[in-house]
Amino acid sequence: MSFRESIKHVDGDNRGDITLYALSTCGWCRKTKGMLNDMGVEYAYVDVDLLKEDDRKEALAQIKIHNPKCSFPTMVINNHRCIIGFSEQETREALSIAD
Repeated sequence: MSFRESIKHVDGDNRGDITLYALSTCGWCRKTKGMLNDMGVEYAYVDVDLLKEDDRKEALAQIKIHNPKCSFPTMVINNHRCIIGFSEQETREALSIAD
């Protein structure tokens, strides 16, 4: 399975193109997923730590475009805006603007 095939999709209201780069063991990543689920928005996510080596490198390269420190969670909205870490207020504001 390639990096692109590893991306999981969650159905919900379309608030733009939302991709969440997460770690399966990260509490803040789980909290971000939970918040997005509670908000009922459509998003895609990938648990980078569960990827095989080449796919992990590809995912990290994508993250570094928006977040050079490559920390988690990293949420990219419309391939433009990036929210690093868990930030409920910033996420809610960004997704209300993305209508």
